[in-house]
Amino acid sequence: MLRTSRFRIAAFVAFVAIVVSVSFVASVVVAAQTFRARVDTVQVTVTVIDAGGRLITGLSRDDFELFEDGAPQPITQFTDERVPVSLGVLLDASDSMRGQPIVDARAAVDRFLAVLLEGGDEAFVAAFNHLPRIVAPWTRPPASLRGRLEPFRPSGGTAIYDALVASAPLFERRMHIRAALLVVSDGADTASDRRLQEARDVLRRSDPFVYAIAIDSAAATASTRVNADALRDITGPTGGYTEVVQGAADLGPATERIANELNNQYMLGYVPSKAPDGGWREIRVRMKDRSHFTRARRGYYAN
Repeated sequence: MLRTSRFRIAAFVAFVAIVVSVSFVASVVVAAQTFRARVDTVQVTVTVIDAGGRLITGLSRDDFELFEDGAPQPITQFTDERVPVSLGVLLDASDSMRGQPIVDARAAVDRFLAVLLEGGDEAFVAAFNHLPRIVAPWTRPPASLRGRLEPFRPSGGTAIYDALVASAPLFERRMHIRAALLVVSDGADTASDRRLQEARDVLRRSDPFVYAIAIDSAAATASTRVNADALRDITGPTGGYTEVVQGAADLGPATERIANELNNQYMLGYVPSKAPDGGWREIRVRMKDRSHFTRARRGYYAN
């Protein structure tokens, strides 16, 4: 009887210990989840260049200054190492790209995906004329997308803004924090239902760096010639840029310059001093060395 009682007492103590342990672990997990929910780090991708547009590498956290709505923010996270990127490609397949231009453009995109990106990156490809078409959603490795644009034959008008708006939701489902979108086109927007400002607003919420390569063909008419200023209005606020080339044969070097930039960016992180309120917050990244300049997104919605 005594042994049985001792056994029951020991079993009860062990059971209480297990319950307490499980409760403690559960409390820790809940506390950790609550902590993560209340403290949101804003990640900012930054490109640093000199006055000649050359990339500046080898910088440290102390070389940067970061502001939100004009207030300085301590940089709590920093890396100058290449981190994986989620990259989307939008290729103009309108009638003006017929012939050698579409051949050169497909070759440049294939090389970008298969050679200039890395296996840990992910990518999607889309084509557009008067209608946007997602050819392949997020895919890893990007090299497996080689040749996916081959079936498309140029036809129809050019709806750049519609294509940008259609691709934006994909960035909400991406794998990596760092994101970029490349647009290749040789014409002005002639067929979009969306307007330039709508495309800008949608991209501002999805936060990829947007790059555009504008093929300024001498054969184009005044009404269909690529509108580089409109593309700059789209790319500038995102931290990207628009490059104008004289022909599709120049696409290879242009995409290589974009890949080189993606390989040499900095990632900064900070915890905002103000609680989320759903409003737009302006971001400014500045270098202490005033001979260096930055390109980064100009803000975010604090949701």
